[in-house]
Parts: sequence; structure tokens; C-alpha cells
Amino acid sequence: MKFKKALLEEWMRDYYFETDYDIGSSGVENYSMTDLYELTGLRREDLDAVVFHDSMTLGGDAARQALADRFAGGDVSRVMVTHGSTEANFLINAGLLEAGDEVLVLDPFYQQLYAVAEALGCRLKRWPMRWEDGFQPRMEDLDDLLTPDTKMVVVNFPHNPTGATIAADEQAELIRRCDQVGAYLVWDGAFSELVYDTPMLPEPPLVYERALSMGTFSKAYGLPGLRVGWCIAAPEVLEKFVRLRDYTLLHLSPLVELIFQKALEAGDVLVGKRLEQARGNRALLDGWIRAHSDFIEWALPAGGVTGFPRFKNGLDVEAFCHRLAQEKRVLLVPGSCFGFPEHARLGFGGSTAELEAGLDAIASLLG
Repeated sequence: MKFKKALLEEWMRDYYFETDYDIGSSGVENYSMTDLYELTGLRREDLDAVVFHDSMTLGGDAARQALADRFAGGDVSRVMVTHGSTEANFLINAGLLEAGDEVLVLDPFYQQLYAVAEALGCRLKRWPMRWEDGFQPRMEDLDDLLTPDTKMVVVNFPHNPTGATIAADEQAELIRRCDQVGAYLVWDGAFSELVYDTPMLPEPPLVYERALSMGTFSKAYGLPGLRVGWCIAAPEVLEKFVRLRDYTLLHLSPLVELIFQKALEAGDVLVGKRLEQARGNRALLDGWIRAHSDFIEWALPAGGVTGFPRFKNGLDVEAFCHRLAQEKRVLLVPGSCFGFPEHARLGFGGSTAELEAGLDAIASLLG
């Protein structure tokens, strides 16, 4: 497999550690170990008792049970603990796709979610999310896009980078259409618990046998440095991934799995605190964009902690983002990382003070 340059990761490598104010990332404000002690019931004695033996291929028993209880109706046979959703995405693509397979993906889209299929030699088709629709995908587009040749459909709702999502009846329609053509449905649920005005969507693998979902601690849980995620799928599909994992990462650390378990068990607390913070930040950002409509506009995100505003007046957004990082030490991700050069990914999941400082910097350069 030959991979193309990962544009977002390249940008983050250049500027993530070289800036002071992050309004480009797609996660909530990060938690510390002290926070976890206070919020999850994790004790220092629990960490002291960890023995650094090998873990199990699909994840340790306690970690998988906590995962199944939260997302899979308690069915442990359908869950796998992974090294972030990055590994889950790789296992799904490498385990289920072959060169020449047709794969339908959203546009814009997080590059990692289609790059493995592309490197395998699959044929990509794009499901457009249009600015004039507030980035809401049109279900009628599937009439032409989905065919008996479609092997896999890959989506992420709420969406990265736009924050758009679909309703429960639209999700059911998408599942029905995938079933009609026998396609796998891959559901990236990184933002699934970060919704503002609608209930969290159901997990597709619980209602459709050819559906798989991925999750991660890097977004809603504020624990990106733990590098842990998961995959939910039919047991026979997970068995395919076990065979691949034998040649890659084998298993997780029991220390990571312990923290993972405790954080999942306290998931309502961890996610709830950050969701409330993001809700306030979203309102602040919406007001700021309305006040600066002479140079920026956006579609209000329905979920997640990123928006995809469009800059006006012919601004070279990528050059501006370079300047913003170098002169103001503010991280903003240009839309060129997603194939939309007039836009930028603006993250509002961090602290309110950091968001305000970043917005002030943008206004000082463009106002």
C-alpha cells in the first residue's frame, strides 16, 4: 500500500506544539490524572496493583464489559478495544476491503477515514455535503451513489469537520439502503455523544449485521494521550480483525485498559462536563461570527466541537492560517486539509479563555 501525505497530521505536526492557543483541534479540553481521580473513582491503589502482563487480543475482560455496557447493550462478543480509532479504522479497511472495491465516503471528510481504502486500490465515490445545505447530506443523492457494486459506506455523524449530523429516521434510511445493496456501513462515532439539540443516534451495529462503529477517547472524553478507542461489530467480523492484529499491535497495556474502564464507567460525568462547556463556547462562537460577518460565515454545528466556517473576500485561508500560527501563536486548521480551501476547521471544545484569545487574534489580523 502507498499512502498519500496525511494533510491534517502534517499541519498538526508543524503547529500543534508550536502554538499557545488551540482553536483548530477537534476534541474537548483535556483531563488530567487528578481530574480522573476526582471524577471516576479511580484510586492510586488501583494503579499500584497493575501487573504489566500481556492483555487479551480483543481487550481485557473488565475493559470490554465496560465498553459493552455503555455502547453495545452489554454484549461483550461485539466489542473490541483498540489503539484509538486509528487502529480500528485500519483494521476495518484492511480486514474487509480489496483492490477494486467501491467505497462511498462523505465530502468533505477526515482523510484517514478513506486513505487506507485508497491505498488498497479501492474506487472511491464521494457523497457531497454542500455549503448551501448547511452541510446536511441529501439522502436522495444515494439513489445514484449506492449500487450493487458498493462494498462499503463510511460516514461520521456528527461530522468532522462541519459538525453537521443526520436525524434518526435518516440514519434508519441509510441503513436500509446499505442493506438493499449488501454494503458494509462504517460509522465513525467519535462525536456521537456530543450533540446539542437532538438525542444521541443509535449504534448501527446493534440493528444491522453489516454495520461497524468506531469510537475514541480523543474527542468527547478529553483523553487523547491515552490512545485508546474501540470497534463494535458482529463477532465474526471482529474475528477477522484478530487475525490482522496478530501481525500489528497485538493488544493494549493493562494500565491503559484500567483507566479506560474507569473512564467509561464515569462516562456521563466526563462527557457531561465537557458538553456543557462546549455548548457555551458554541454560543459564544456563533455570536462572534455574526458580529464579524464582513469576513466570515458558518453553518451552526449540530454536534461535535468543530465548525467549518467560510472566509469571504477571496482570502487565502491556508496562508492566513500559517500567518496566524507564526505571528499570533494560534492554531487554526485550513480547509485545504479537507479539500475545501475557502474554509477552516475551527474547534471550540477547549477552554473558553483559549477560544476567546484565538478569536481575538483572528479579528486583529482581519478586522
